[in-house]
Amino acid sequence: MQLSLTNVKKHHIIVLGKGDVMNPHYNQDYKKQDIDEVLERIKNCIINNNYTVATNQKRQENIDFINEYNIRSDKLKRILLQLKTDDFCHTLQNTKLGYEYEVLYVFVPQVNLFDSDGIEQIVDVYIKFNIIDISSGSRVVVISFHRRNKPIDYLFR
Repeated sequence: MQLSLTNVKKHHIIVLGKGDVMNPHYNQDYKKQDIDEVLERIKNCIINNNYTVATNQKRQENIDFINEYNIRSDKLKRILLQLKTDDFCHTLQNTKLGYEYEVLYVFVPQVNLFDSDGIEQIVDVYIKFNIIDISSGSRVVVISFHRRNKPIDYLFR
């Protein structure tokens, strides 16, 4: 049995499998201009190489995805710089102890990628950002960079 939730205001439909529940901590209370500004900050960090992609042992899914599609650093940077406001889904609070004040931004662009057999695919890439303000400016951490593995709802589509 599947449940369907419809956001009548935005005309988005999310299909959830039995037992799936949308996270009540997702925040979509944003105007397009808000996300335009956030995306500009993110892209400025990327252009200036003030970003990193999490590839530690807790982020094996990122590593596997990058390897599966042979995404070199230049391709990864291009994907990040091609993000659009319409790719935005929601924010959520960081749940890591001591960092609960941080807001994480989730985008899911559809990207043309080639798998290891050279077959082109359109892939929903789940990208979660943390923007960290430091004394010398801002830095972006790409916490998640992998195939979408959960239901999402685009805010502006």
